[in-house]
Amino acid sequence: MAFRKFLPLFDRVLVERLAAEMVTKGGIMLPEKSQGKVLQATVMAVGPGSVNKNGNLLPVSVKVGEKVLLPEYGGTKVILEDKEYFLFRDGDILGKYVD
Repeated sequence: MAFRKFLPLFDRVLVERLAAEMVTKGGIMLPEKSQGKVLQATVMAVGPGSVNKNGNLLPVSVKVGEKVLLPEYGGTKVILEDKEYFLFRDGDILGKYVD
């Protein structure tokens, strides 16, 4: 629960990437090199939002617990209590999954 002690600033979003698939649907084990990057993540914490030119607060478009789609590159790696998280700007997140 280290992320509960960490609050992103401005329009930053703290996410935890989902684990890569180790086995295909057919049961074939995948080596680490062929797995590729996981572009799905769960939002763990969000900042309050950014301020526009008029001084109004623009809220972040995602909420804690939502599943989001990340760009292939980017983000800042953050390690909190031996767990790996990533910080992205709200505008860098490509979309969110709706149940």
